Amino acid sequence: MAQVSRRAFAVATLSTLALAAPGVTASGVAAAARPRRAATEMRGMWLATVSNRDWPSRTGLSASAQRKELTALFDKAVDYRLNTVMFQVRPTADAFWPSSHEPWSQYLTGTQGKNPGWDPLAAAVEEAHARGLDLHAWFNPYRIANHTDPGKLVASHPARKHPDWMVPYGGKLYYNPGIPAVRAFVEEAILDAVAKYPVDAVHFDDYFYPYPVAGQTFDDDDAYDTHGGDFSSRAAWRRDNIDKLVTETAAGIKKLRPGTRFGISPFAVWRNATTDSRGSDTKAGVETYDDLYADTRKWVQKNWIDYVVPQVYWQIGNAAADYAKVVDWWAGVAKGSATRLYIGEALYRAGAAGAPSAWQDPAELSRHLTLADRYTQVGGHVYFAAQDVAADPVGALSRVVADHYRQPALPPS
Repeated sequence: MAQVSRRAFAVATLSTLALAAPGVTASGVAAAARPRRAATEMRGMWLATVSNRDWPSRTGLSASAQRKELTALFDKAVDYRLNTVMFQVRPTADAFWPSSHEPWSQYLTGTQGKNPGWDPLAAAVEEAHARGLDLHAWFNPYRIANHTDPGKLVASHPARKHPDWMVPYGGKLYYNPGIPAVRAFVEEAILDAVAKYPVDAVHFDDYFYPYPVAGQTFDDDDAYDTHGGDFSSRAAWRRDNIDKLVTETAAGIKKLRPGTRFGISPFAVWRNATTDSRGSDTKAGVETYDDLYADTRKWVQKNWIDYVVPQVYWQIGNAAADYAKVVDWWAGVAKGSATRLYIGEALYRAGAAGAPSAWQDPAELSRHLTLADRYTQVGGHVYFAAQDVAADPVGALSRVVADHYRQPALPPS
């Protein structure tokens, strides 16, 4: 469907749901006295496939059963007046489409490399667009496997053909971002999907260099000795490796499919202010600049990416990272840039056992949107994740719909 007709379809379809979304009543809508929200804003959900988190519910389902589950999740997104799905199509150096570069994902059939008998990415684009939803293809660049045994990978796996590309760390296998051939291969594998499918965006999450694991070292000594000579430190070299991944991927997308966007959803603390005066008023144990070697602030301010979705997964008033303070910081970073800012929301924490008491309150998420509305830089929100959208724990998403999503909204273009 063409973009214009698809958007017209979205408005017509979602308008019929104006009084029908879960948790919304006609009297409640009429009585609400909040300002009208923007006609265009990000209302997204992540749909994670790694370890069958959101979909498919288990490996080995028939193609028709998998498609039925997928469309049911898309229908839930529409029910809650969302307009965008971040669909994970490369969770562990594998593919949810017939790729000439990497094997079929094991999360479809239970066996890496086994053809599932259909093309999930093609179907996802078709089914999303038919419902007026944008489809952002979500890729994890460097994670190979959630184990450290190369022998468990399918024999044809590129990592087995290039064992020098792999680094075991923290119980997982990763591609080494410091090897230029690795970066070129990862970009080629990602851009294969962009060339084949009319996805609305390419999406990365927060995994670049892996999160620190106490007592372990990410062994990239050989790569640093070979390629790091022009840098003042290993940290600066690592950040440059990730910068190159971002800028080269962005350029590749624009060349192959102009108009397709590129967005990244980082861990929300770039640096604490105690580390760097430019940082946020937080006390987070992880700082993306220093620990993941992801200079997320620079990417926004240099307009290297089209949008950023920091994962602000804390409640308002959190002692180490207050939602209010983190959103304020990101609004300041995005101000004056061409990078659109959306806020990643921890729907999965609503009502969760062991979560702070604030998350037991169905109104916590709604308060997040009310707070974020103070900032003109914030153009919407994305919820983690699809199964939590479907379950609507403690009615938190229904409360968001009742308070904020009374009318449909088009996805940002």
